[in-house]
Amino acid sequence: MLIPNPLAQRGAYDAALQQVMNIAQARESRRRLSHWSLLNPGATPVWQLPQLARRLSVGQISVKDESTRSPLGSFKVLGAPIALLRLIQRRWPGKTFTPQDLLAGRHAQDLQGFVVISATDGNHGRALAAAAQSMGCRCVIVLHAHVSVEREAPIAAFGAEIVRVTGNYDDSVQEAARLAAANGWQVVSDTSYAGYEEIPRDVMQGYAAIVDELLEPEADAAPCPYTHVILQGGVGGLAAGIVSYFWERYGARRPSFIVVEPEQADCLCQSARLGRPAMASGSVDSVMAGLACGETSPLAWRFLQPAVDFFVTVSDEQAVEAMRALASGEAGDVPVLSGESGAAGLAALKVLAGSPELRRQTGLGADSHVLLISTEGATAPAAYAQLTGHTAPSVLAAQAGWLASTEVSAKISEQAPMDRMARKAKVGTLTPNQGASTA
Repeated sequence: MLIPNPLAQRGAYDAALQQVMNIAQARESRRRLSHWSLLNPGATPVWQLPQLARRLSVGQISVKDESTRSPLGSFKVLGAPIALLRLIQRRWPGKTFTPQDLLAGRHAQDLQGFVVISATDGNHGRALAAAAQSMGCRCVIVLHAHVSVEREAPIAAFGAEIVRVTGNYDDSVQEAARLAAANGWQVVSDTSYAGYEEIPRDVMQGYAAIVDELLEPEADAAPCPYTHVILQGGVGGLAAGIVSYFWERYGARRPSFIVVEPEQADCLCQSARLGRPAMASGSVDSVMAGLACGETSPLAWRFLQPAVDFFVTVSDEQAVEAMRALASGEAGDVPVLSGESGAAGLAALKVLAGSPELRRQTGLGADSHVLLISTEGATAPAAYAQLTGHTAPSVLAAQAGWLASTEVSAKISEQAPMDRMARKAKVGTLTPNQGASTA
């Protein structure tokens, strides 16, 4: 299902929105987190899929691979940790807590009585638990009935206390808020609600660091290298962080934004239909666990409503097929380790590119350069293997083999013209006698 957004704008970035999220803060978030030992140094890779692009009749497909961002395996490591870092600095304004010292645990004594809590489908809670452990504060994570034991274990491994509730993600959000109010704890959530926007803003601002890294080599005056950016939905936080950066940087020259959701967790599609933050129309439960959200974040919607051009839904089956396509290196491209939510962008692209009418509506064509963000790797390894038929190590081994063979091929290709030039130069210096046959 494709929902065009009639309220999407093409113009300068809204000044009021810029006061909330902006490029300067995205860069500052990136700088602060660079001190954390759980973040891998350097940029995450951007994979090119030229063979798949040809199959789908688009010019280029680029995949930003967030599975390598951290041992935690997802982009969420950019959100909860920076929000917690800024929260602590606001909470103790008289202290000279530097990001480097906080992330190294040098103020754990000061923070031992500080408790943070959040609901999660897995990745956000894992990132918050890891950050809390590094900084030395206590962490409580609320999990709903559909979060697997496999996703619970890594959260508990970072020392978080687990609270289980019946129901879905939205029920766990309500329980986290109740426990926080009852115990004087601090909610660190990626979704906003009335009176609670500062921390979700910081979470979303952290996600914008992905684009800051991605566009770093580009000159400020250069045109946007992408015509289309397909982003995962959920409550809207990732999409809002990414959209805000592109919009501020390129203004009217921004790319077309498409947001994808599970069919049964379509709160953003329903928001686009109604023109306001809305609830999902389905059961919410989805194999795309990170996107199984039933209610739009009002703060995120302030950025999405004026900027996202289209909202689209995909089925669980389509997401799994996209996972398999990435894992196998469909059509001869590099294999990519992408989890259930991570592959949703490719699932959406296949739906759109496969329909002449949807291609026309979204402007996809032979010159389109599509950016996808693979937001997670195999964060639930057993589920990943069951869904794709591949283990995470086997995909990474295939990726390494593909890269090695490509490097060898590139060296051969580089050498071939040199060999031809050398032979030509040698022939050019021969005299008739030297070149004559002795037979």
